Amino acid sequence: MKAIQFTRFGAPDVLELVELPVPEFKRDEVLVRVHAAGVNFFEVLMRADRYAVTPELPMFPGVEIAGVVERAGPDADASLVGARVAVPLFAVGRGAGYAEFVAVDGGSVVRLPDAISFGAAVGLMVQGLTALHLTRRSLPKGKSVLVSAAAGGVGSLLLQLARRNGAEMVIAAASGEKKGALALSLGADHAVDYTAPGWQEDVRRHSGGRGADIIYETVGGASSRAAVDALAPCGELVLAAMGRFGLKAEEIERMLGDNQSIKGFSLLPLLTPHHRLREDLGELFDLAATGRLTVVEGSRFPLQEAAEAHRTIEERRAVGKVVLVP
Repeated sequence: MKAIQFTRFGAPDVLELVELPVPEFKRDEVLVRVHAAGVNFFEVLMRADRYAVTPELPMFPGVEIAGVVERAGPDADASLVGARVAVPLFAVGRGAGYAEFVAVDGGSVVRLPDAISFGAAVGLMVQGLTALHLTRRSLPKGKSVLVSAAAGGVGSLLLQLARRNGAEMVIAAASGEKKGALALSLGADHAVDYTAPGWQEDVRRHSGGRGADIIYETVGGASSRAAVDALAPCGELVLAAMGRFGLKAEEIERMLGDNQSIKGFSLLPLLTPHHRLREDLGELFDLAATGRLTVVEGSRFPLQEAAEAHRTIEERRAVGKVVLVP
């Protein structure tokens, strides 16, 4: 089978297509033919060794897949054979999703409603669960919220879930007019271009001069530091960025003086026990299947073009979920 690996850190071109044996599966495992593998920003950071944790090499990336079960071990559920499934590999400590086949514990797969495409399914795993838990950790009801990277995989879902959960105002921060228009079409009240100088003034203008009560910050780096200037007094900056956010001591001191707070966010510790993960995915799948949540399916690349998929995300050209199609 074909799969993607990298044996050194660097630019997208370090991703290479390799030929591997089809995985053998254990008695309690199933063999899934991958129809869609999600590509995530943190994988871009890992590839460049800019993530919080340096992965061991060689690295086989890919933590979320959707596909069809081809075979099942004797101790796995035989009824899964032929079923459309989603597999949150990240939740069971697995990777290697950029591949044609994946063998995984039969208990870790989640049946996929027919109304949801494979591409949408991978968009509802890492990114959908992140958006869902962000709105649970920092409740948007009755508040003005700012969603960073609002046309991306997390942001496009997060602004919709914030609206569903009673946000008084949703302000979308997106790069460029096209991405802003997408965010508005998904339910944002206002859109600001966070690449334009002084965009924080636009946030304050839309929020009656106060700034946002909650800022869901998923970009990191300079974006996190710039977001502080758009935060209302007593507001909350929620840092879900994958890289280093780099707030300076004087900026933190100023926040404390304005009764503002910083809240960290990490998805994996929130996904236990396992039955809760399945319930959360079931909730997201139901919302999407019934049209109450729109998954923006972005660029699709064949497996051999994984480097271009990473490049698209790295250069901020991605809209919605970027997917590899083996």
